[in-house]
Amino acid sequence: MGRTRRVTLREAADILGVSKEAVRKRVLRGTLPSDTGEDGRRYVYVDEGPTTSSSEAGLGSDPRDQLIAQLRDEVEAWREESRRKDHIIAGLVERLPPALEAPSQEPRESPVSPGPMETPTEEREGQEAASERPWWRFW
Repeated sequence: MGRTRRVTLREAADILGVSKEAVRKRVLRGTLPSDTGEDGRRYVYVDEGPTTSSSEAGLGSDPRDQLIAQLRDEVEAWREESRRKDHIIAGLVERLPPALEAPSQEPRESPVSPGPMETPTEEREGQEAASERPWWRFW
């Protein structure tokens, strides 16, 4: 990046484009390297890039800010992907032919013919009537 410069809290705040209190909090969190000078003042080490602007230095100095920016970019990419897929699905739905007739609700016949061991017709009718009753009637 560039060389590192040792500055006071106020100078670091001006370079980073944040308040003096924000610089102090970053020092307490350990995201900005610092030390105490012989005069008892706190000094901060700030990278000096070739084109250090306050917005670049403010966003690039804290790894959490970088992570937040990266996550925002990813969320925006997912939103764009979702919009693209919705557009494709809408186009496919428009091309579908109109719905065919709904299937009839008549009961289908069994493909197997009744054998000689089937229950008598009266018992089957009783079972069919019982199967048509609501479940709570069985109790």
